[in-house]
Amino acid sequence: MRTLMAQPFTLDDVTRLRRGVAECARSCGLSSPRLDDFVLAVHESVVNAVEHGGGHGYFKLWTVNGVIRSETSDEGAGIPNGYVNGSISPLDLAQGGRGIYLIRRLCDTADFDTGPEGTTVLLTMRLPGGPDRAAHEVMKRIRVMAGCRPFGRFTA
Repeated sequence: MRTLMAQPFTLDDVTRLRRGVAECARSCGLSSPRLDDFVLAVHESVVNAVEHGGGHGYFKLWTVNGVIRSETSDEGAGIPNGYVNGSISPLDLAQGGRGIYLIRRLCDTADFDTGPEGTTVLLTMRLPGGPDRAAHEVMKRIRVMAGCRPFGRFTA
C-alpha cells in the first residue's frame, strides 16, 4: 500500500484537495474519462461531508494491488438508507441530491459505512496495467449477438 494523501479538511480545503486528487490519480496512470470520473466522485464525497457531516472530515488516498482508493470520513448523523442503497433517485429539477447517485455511477466500486456517529465513503478505481488488467481486457471484448441464428451464439 502506498499512501498518496492523508489530511483533515473543511470547506476551505475542497478545491485544493480536488486538485491534489487529480494530480495523484494522473500520476498513477488514470486518464480521461476515468480520471475525471474518479475526481468528480471524490469531490462529491468531500462536499457531502462538508455539507451534511458537520463541516469537516478526514480524507485519505492510496494505491494498492492495481487500484486507487479514497476514503472520506465525517462525524455527521449518517445518510438515510434510501440514498445509500440507491432506491432514491434525484429529481430532474432538484437543486441537490445527486452526490451519492453520481458517486455510485462514476467509480468501479463505492462502499458506504454510515450511522449516527458518521459516514465513511470508500471509492475504488482500477488503474491501467493493474494485476487484473488482462482479465478485464478479455471481458471487454466478449459480445453477445442477439436476434441471430442459431440463438445463443456468442462471439468474441
